[in-house]
Amino acid sequence: MANGEFPKHFDGRRFYNPDAPQARGFLEALRWKLTSRPEPSPGSVLDVEQTIPPRNVEDSQIRITLVNHSTVLIQRAGFNLLTDPIWSERASPLSWIGPKRRRKPGVRLEDLPPIDAVLVSHNHYDHLDLPTLRHLAARGGCTFVVAARGAHLLRSEKIEPVSELDWGDSLNISGVSIHSVPALHFSARGILDRNKTLWCGYVVKHADQLVYFAGDTGFGNHFAQIRERFGPPNLALLPIGAYEPRWFMSPVHMSPEEAVKAHTILGAKRSIAIHHGTFQLADEAIDSPQKQLNACRHDDSFMILKNGQFATILDN
Repeated sequence: MANGEFPKHFDGRRFYNPDAPQARGFLEALRWKLTSRPEPSPGSVLDVEQTIPPRNVEDSQIRITLVNHSTVLIQRAGFNLLTDPIWSERASPLSWIGPKRRRKPGVRLEDLPPIDAVLVSHNHYDHLDLPTLRHLAARGGCTFVVAARGAHLLRSEKIEPVSELDWGDSLNISGVSIHSVPALHFSARGILDRNKTLWCGYVVKHADQLVYFAGDTGFGNHFAQIRERFGPPNLALLPIGAYEPRWFMSPVHMSPEEAVKAHTILGAKRSIAIHHGTFQLADEAIDSPQKQLNACRHDDSFMILKNGQFATILDN
């Protein structure tokens, strides 16, 4: 399935991370859970001030609103795009168990502007949230983009139109080009479907502006490959959470220190931290990622937004 632009990552049955460590297996996950010593976190954090984004941004600036977790609203020149949208109370297939929301979304679902495109990086429950996607599909007017072999699940839920992209593939929506790029991660929604669908990041090119959404990823040489292929992004959305313990998480999740390295390698003019502050998915406390990023970032070019906050990225 590889098209030559990026390394081979499919063995005919399952996808894998080329030239990199693979996600830990079941026995290692069991070892983690049996030895886990999570940092304590409050059950609910009541510091979110919800905002209402404009219906459109008509100029050439990029307006970025952090909704929560990896859900970001990107607006530019009349085009509205959402990444990995989740408004559910749990990142789980069940309503009574699984990672529970600690902070509410920074934008109410009913306050969203019209959405032109939805990018889904992979099929984990904190990134592919079917109740949210069904709601967005019912509103109409948007195209859903998923990684290779991920469209079947959406179509089975009547979430359409949907296009799937392999690494190196691209799609044009209303003059905006969306490119699928590598990430180091894994996929699964159950016990038997591990790595049957792909995981990815996306580069979004709108006129002369580049936005890179990393999805979920460990640290690796794909950041240099992406910069070589597309050039330095105007904005990078980089994950910083779910990184402890490192022996278990490092193949699939970056630490804040690694996210800063990725920001430098990409040559991003600005980066915004994602994948933190809403669900506690690993052993670090809910606000440890942003504290650690504050301690290790070199300057304010790597930004930390609260749920509901927005930033405007200029052309230069």
